[in-house]
Amino acid sequence: MRTDTVIIGAGQAGLALSHELRAAGLEHVLLERGRVGERWRSERWDSLRLLTPNRLNGLPGAAALPEPGGYLDRASLVAHLESYASDAPVRAHTTVVRVRWAAHGYDIATDRGDWRARNVVIATGDCDVPRVPAAAAAAPASVHQLHAARYRRPDELPDGWVLVVGAGPSGQQIAAELRRAGREVVLAVGRHARMPRRYRGRDIFDWLLESGQLDVGAAEVPDLTAARRAPSFPVSGAGSGGESLGLDRLAELGVTVTGRLLGFAGRHALFAAEHLEREAVAADRRMRRTLDRVDAHIARGAGTRRSAPAAGTRLSDPGADTRLSAPGAAHPGPTAHPAAFQLPAGPSRLDLGAGVGTILWATGYGRSYPWLEVPVLDDAGELVHCEGVTAAPGLFALGLRFQRTRRSHFLGGVGADAAFIAAEIERRAGGAGLLARAA
Repeated sequence: MRTDTVIIGAGQAGLALSHELRAAGLEHVLLERGRVGERWRSERWDSLRLLTPNRLNGLPGAAALPEPGGYLDRASLVAHLESYASDAPVRAHTTVVRVRWAAHGYDIATDRGDWRARNVVIATGDCDVPRVPAAAAAAPASVHQLHAARYRRPDELPDGWVLVVGAGPSGQQIAAELRRAGREVVLAVGRHARMPRRYRGRDIFDWLLESGQLDVGAAEVPDLTAARRAPSFPVSGAGSGGESLGLDRLAELGVTVTGRLLGFAGRHALFAAEHLEREAVAADRRMRRTLDRVDAHIARGAGTRRSAPAAGTRLSDPGADTRLSAPGAAHPGPTAHPAAFQLPAGPSRLDLGAGVGTILWATGYGRSYPWLEVPVLDDAGELVHCEGVTAAPGLFALGLRFQRTRRSHFLGGVGADAAFIAAEIERRAGGAGLLARAA
């Protein structure tokens, strides 16, 4: 089978590119190992909601999402992607097993037949392969282990305490859900982020977009590798208006917060409890740098005047609605003991044989391309690219973190990158898309 472009993956990135290619009149096909949006269906927990408000989640050519200030739940997102894919040439349940360079372009072998194409776009996403540390092998065999990608809801876990390892958005949201379901939870915290859901009366992502922080380009950051590894903001779309998380809020819920997991000794988990405050201070410092940029944006006259905060509001609390009366007024600077650090001392060890039923690894994802037989990977197995364009002619990537801007991997950020890659494909086609649209 022949086509001009093969897109590997039919999530939001691949579907956005398909929309752009169809607009350009360029032939293509999407090869998807499962169903449209498979990871949202089978690798995310049931109660998950998007972290960004619906008004920031638009895909090119898609119908507007309802409730602009709401946060789309997992099932609604899957339905949205299914509708968006209705006119896309998706070949579902088709697993790519090899991509190889050939004289005409690329040979793509799948478990349902082979393809030849001038271009290949890898749109398998940034959250590709669940990452579990090697230390997991030393955990007691009696304790159930799973990655966050396999977690669905509290009642599916074995009885007993739950040790959640990792304090990114997934780790903090799952820890909160488990605790609210009555489970005893220990959260092991390493490097993490801290950020309010709302700041000065608006969603934090509205401010990040308006102040230009989401559109910072890959070429503008001094260390792109570090930028791609930066911890994500642990906010939640749960409830009617979303919620702030953070170590202090989890502790208030009754979650036991401690330092990063060091490993296992017999039936005990060992933690760097003494490093917890250092990590929390660093997270607070990064948060304040981000909010300083928002304040600077407002001070330039771009912000909206809003009412003063209600009496008794703690401005140092990132969950507070810190609405200030004048655009130039700044949030308070760092204090000696901000709210996030007023935590009970965490344990340095946990006896896993004393009622702990589950270790849940919220330790992120990696990327793997075992089927890619083109020399475009670095020593760590990551794709080497510049804004999604690799050194191999006609081989592109889409949907990676900080691919072109800070929001490249966001649902509402992938559209701009899809248009860029489509333009590159169109250029390789000698302007065929422009001619088709003109006709």
